[in-house]
Amino acid sequence: MPSSAARALTSVSRAAFSWKPTGRPQQTLAAAVSRSGVGLHSGARVTATLFPTQAGEGRYFLVEGDEEARVAAEVGNAEPLSQLCTTLRRGEGAHTRVRTVEHLLSAMEALGVDNCRIEVSGGDEVPAIECQWVSTFLDDNIYSSKIAPARTFCIFEEVEKMRAAGLIKGGSLENAMVCSISGGWLNPPLRFEDEPCRHKILDLIGDFSLFAQNGNQGFPIAHIIAYKAGHALHTDFLRHLSGKITVDQEQLAGRCSDVHGSCSSYVR
Repeated sequence: MPSSAARALTSVSRAAFSWKPTGRPQQTLAAAVSRSGVGLHSGARVTATLFPTQAGEGRYFLVEGDEEARVAAEVGNAEPLSQLCTTLRRGEGAHTRVRTVEHLLSAMEALGVDNCRIEVSGGDEVPAIECQWVSTFLDDNIYSSKIAPARTFCIFEEVEKMRAAGLIKGGSLENAMVCSISGGWLNPPLRFEDEPCRHKILDLIGDFSLFAQNGNQGFPIAHIIAYKAGHALHTDFLRHLSGKITVDQEQLAGRCSDVHGSCSSYVR
């Protein structure tokens, strides 16, 4: 674990943290939705289908419909050394994995989709949606209007190195911002002056959603400061933080029993 993540919590008492349900009714989707696109790193044509589920099931992935290889969207399943994205794998050494989950999980966490079955077919990566513009009547919804439209980005001089490593096969000037050290942005205009910073916030929300348990939201009520952070530091920080949190499993089980099949509200 990077020492920076450990240092960030060395002075924090274990008693300072507790993990409890907020009492807010859990939510799921009103109906199934499916989208196809190119995987940002694999370059393969993949499809993600989202299904509503019961309260207490949480968010989880199935790759190619393999019921035996369900991958829960939890920090314990995050690969420590995943490159340029967040990768989930059920257990150390397990064959099934799903990559680039952070953007989809970010939207679910921010918009309150607590329980969802996500089936991925055609590959092991969540597809990139080519059109990232967002239109909404909810002008006061900060995430939808000011975070979700922010695109991923990379440095032009590092593109060949990333491709040689088998990454960004689905990346293009249409779905990502590219900046040259000598020439600035190669595909302006930016959607926001600070678009890269906003996308880093999007990534952080998606990674911190892995803190969710039993369909209860994962993003903590806290002031979070991220300096030169990335997916690896996010998940390492969560692993370290999880060791300092006390979880009342009986309370969680009781809460899920209370809401199962009756108290889930729906979002569209």
